[in-house]
Amino acid sequence: MSQITAFVGALLIDGQGGEPVSDSVVLVENGKFIAAGAKATVPIPENAELVDVTGKTVMPGLIDAHVHVHGAKNLNMAAVALEANELQMGRALQDLPKLINAGFTTVRDVGSHVAVYIRDLIKEGVVKGPRIKTSRHMLSQTGGHADIHMIPTELNIFTVCDGVPEVIKATRTQFREGADFIKVCSTGGVLSEKDDPRWSQFRMDELKAIVYEAEAVQSYVAAHAQGAQGIKNALEAGVRTIEHGIYIDEEGIGMMLDQKAVLVPTLAIVHRIIKEGHKYGVPEFGIRKAKSVYQEHIENMIIARKAGVTIAVGTDFCTCAPVEHGGNALELRLLVEDVGFTSMEAIVAATRDAARAMQMEAEIGTIEPGKAADLLVLNVNPLTDIGLLENTENIEQVYLSGERLK
Repeated sequence: MSQITAFVGALLIDGQGGEPVSDSVVLVENGKFIAAGAKATVPIPENAELVDVTGKTVMPGLIDAHVHVHGAKNLNMAAVALEANELQMGRALQDLPKLINAGFTTVRDVGSHVAVYIRDLIKEGVVKGPRIKTSRHMLSQTGGHADIHMIPTELNIFTVCDGVPEVIKATRTQFREGADFIKVCSTGGVLSEKDDPRWSQFRMDELKAIVYEAEAVQSYVAAHAQGAQGIKNALEAGVRTIEHGIYIDEEGIGMMLDQKAVLVPTLAIVHRIIKEGHKYGVPEFGIRKAKSVYQEHIENMIIARKAGVTIAVGTDFCTCAPVEHGGNALELRLLVEDVGFTSMEAIVAATRDAARAMQMEAEIGTIEPGKAADLLVLNVNPLTDIGLLENTENIEQVYLSGERLK
């Protein structure tokens, strides 16, 4: 007979956005939730192992839907490309306990040449860490956001492709090498030297070909998309998540609503670059671009939220300062302070809606029967102050599929 674990007495935040439940019971069996609710409504089996969490808060494990598990030493992508993969693999492995310690039980890697292997090592049980889904390489046109402009083309660590035949082969190659989904750059960006976030990249036929190939294997495409037209191009092609969305306009918001696409703003990286980038070798052009986009980015996220667009938590964090893993809960605070979310809405953005961004809403993200038992036990109530989640000492216990990792 399998062991049932009962978490008894806590304030329950289930990730669905409803009222929290006081004096709750959460039952876990075989790594999945089997029941959750008020103690008066959830019978505790006689053979259950009791975990007394009276006076604490239980909630789903947090999800960061936009990270890079790639072991970069700094945010100068030219320097990243010239380093040995083995060094970066070693650094990236050190990020795993940092994420767990911060309460993040699932992350979506949107561009890394080592995350595929780290994901598989976790699955094998060789190392402990959060659940990882990865796109492997980003796909970029020549001269695009993920074509590292500062180095010779043959040293690029991402995949550059042009024209329909090349993008088809590049997409198929990512899946062959273990990608869970595809990441494409449909605009320029902040940390790419020779382009502008407002410039559109890839033609419509190229974007549609990439989406077709992903959907052919029951997967999807996420788009680095910052300029208004590049956002709309990606949506027209069938992309499921828009990453960053800085200059999204009214038409783009309407398309997102019609297509039930998810927006992942990644406010945290721009915030950190502006505040601390000069201390840690962020290229001057990156700091300048970050400063130029940030206020409009926030304003457009406010508009998108009020329109009803689904917004998920993603930080764009990686290994290095000032955007190292472990501080990922900053994104929740920025959604509250800058965009107008309530604390509960920010938690939903980091649980249910982040799972939706990953197309994993049937498996993770909320405390419901049948879903993976990813669970946090906190010594605080984050509804009173979402910033409490940034202090990892407030996160007492972390469970991934029922296994305690902290």
